Amino acid sequence: MADLSWMPRDNELKNHDLWGDEHFGSFDSPPNVVYEKRPIVDPKGNEIDGLYTAWVHLNNPRQYNSYTTEMVKGVIAGMSRASMDNTVVMVVFTAVGDKAFCTGGNVKEYSEYYSMRPPEYAAYMDLFNAMVDSILMCKKPVICRVNGMRVAGGQEIGMACDLTVSSDLAIFGQAGPRHGSAPDGGSSDFLPWFLGIEDAMWNCVSCEMWSAYKMKRIGLISKVAPVIKDGDDWVRNPQIILDKYVDDGEIVYGEFRSGEEFKKARAFVKEAKTDFTRLDGEVNKIGWTFTNLFPGCLMKSIDSVRLKKKFFWDQMKVPNRHWLAANMTGEAFLGFGAFNTKKITGRDVIDFVEFRKQLAAGAEWNEELYAKVLGKPKE
Repeated sequence: MADLSWMPRDNELKNHDLWGDEHFGSFDSPPNVVYEKRPIVDPKGNEIDGLYTAWVHLNNPRQYNSYTTEMVKGVIAGMSRASMDNTVVMVVFTAVGDKAFCTGGNVKEYSEYYSMRPPEYAAYMDLFNAMVDSILMCKKPVICRVNGMRVAGGQEIGMACDLTVSSDLAIFGQAGPRHGSAPDGGSSDFLPWFLGIEDAMWNCVSCEMWSAYKMKRIGLISKVAPVIKDGDDWVRNPQIILDKYVDDGEIVYGEFRSGEEFKKARAFVKEAKTDFTRLDGEVNKIGWTFTNLFPGCLMKSIDSVRLKKKFFWDQMKVPNRHWLAANMTGEAFLGFGAFNTKKITGRDVIDFVEFRKQLAAGAEWNEELYAKVLGKPKE
């Protein structure tokens, strides 16, 4: 063997992380993003020394883990840190609590600060786009661990991830057209890639909420785990039809029950306590699978699939940034404003019928129009 000991070598590991700890917080100081490392676990439950999953937690449970501007920075920092840490096998992108993974951008911030300030919202959208990019460019596989609602922008950043494991109580959907925006933070790019074109279209525009089981059936997510335990028995979400049968020519497996059946099931779910053991078991299985693959071959394979999603995302993220900013002076002002003042008015949407009538009559966009379609304070 040739002797190369004479060649100078620097063997001290370098830190390639661009971001500091200022972008992370603790679980007891929301709203923020919490970054932590947990050991890889083998099939027998043994922790593997020196190898980890990086957990990036959205921590704003009082507002259903909607992300503030500072939290967006935290997600970017978390994905960057995990990318550059050679001890990290994969990233788990999740949130605090059992009600929501994420319901999108923080509507209070949108309504009270960003509406009527298009340049400010354009700057915010640069950060949002960088958040989606940070997920799509992360040099570790990113698993979305859905602990509750994945709605609106939460659905978009979730679909940027590589795989999804979900609580069977979770719901998925968009909210933009009902609340003054368009799902152009990724959903209009990703949904046609995940689903058939008409499922993608309806999910994108209808603002219907679909169950985790339905999303698994039609191919949006990878795994669904029950999170309610009755003694030693796991109880699958009773609100959902889990028998495969056909009604009027349509498979209804995964749809919500109706009438008294749904009310009874809903009451049970509200009183039940959640246990994420099986959900986390699915996360650990994926982590162990990835641990036992060549890391370079793994990431080349993941990036090759990601590039198909990224192609459509990259086509539209810049023009969408400009449209979303401009829209903050129009429908977004009304939609976010209505949602943000629902405790004052008792309703979270505008009067759509009156709004359409006013537009049909050629009404100008001014405070008089806004007053006619927004709710009024309750007496």
